[in-house]
Amino acid sequence: MSSPRVEVIERYCKGCSICVEFCPTKVLEMDAFLVKVAKPEACIACMQCELRCPDFAIKVFKD
Repeated sequence: MSSPRVEVIERYCKGCSICVEFCPTKVLEMDAFLVKVAKPEACIACMQCELRCPDFAIKVFKD
């Protein structure tokens, strides 16, 4: 089984940082006014970032 993959849809992201706050393993971080995937290897596919994003700007793929 491969590791999860986190994708940020930048055109939807408004930079609220809710996903960053909810990520228990600090996969995401703010880069100016957008979220970026800083530590993809740390993702545990808890889905908190995707579930909490009010703008549907994050997708987690559990391949």
